[in-house]
Amino acid sequence: MDLSSTTLWWLLAGALVAAEMATGTFYLLMLALGCAAGAIAAHLGLGATAQVAVGALVGMGATALWHFKRAQHPQSAPAESNRDVNLDIGQTVVVRAWSEDRSARVNYRGAEWTATFEGEGLPAAGAHAIVAVRGNQLVLSPQARH
Repeated sequence: MDLSSTTLWWLLAGALVAAEMATGTFYLLMLALGCAAGAIAAHLGLGATAQVAVGALVGMGATALWHFKRAQHPQSAPAESNRDVNLDIGQTVVVRAWSEDRSARVNYRGAEWTATFEGEGLPAAGAHAIVAVRGNQLVLSPQARH
C-alpha cells in the first residue's frame, strides 16, 4: 500500500494534534498547522521540497507568532490569588481578634478557617477581604482589592 505525500502530511498533522492533547503543549498545534500547510501544498501538486518548505515556514511562523503573542500579554495571577480560579477571592470575612503572630480564626462558608494578615501595620478586628487561599488558610487584607 503506497501512501501519497498528502496522506503522510495529514497523518503527521494528526499525530501532532494527538501529542498536543496528551501533553497540553499548544506549540504542537502550531506545528500541526505547518503540516496542514504541507498537505495543502501536496494537494496543489507542489514538489516534495516545496511541501517541506511551506510546512516549515508556516509551522515556524505560527510558533513564533504564538510565542510573541504570549510574551506581550501579562501572565495571570497565581491560582491561589486568581479570582478566575478561586471564587473565594474578594469575599469578605469578619475577624473578631488577631493573634500576635498575625493569624486569626474566622468563620467562612459554615466552617472555621485559619487566616493570616497581609498588609502594612498591625491587623485590627473587623471586616477583611480574602486576597488568597493557600491550602486551607485564608490570606486577608483590611480592604478589598479589585
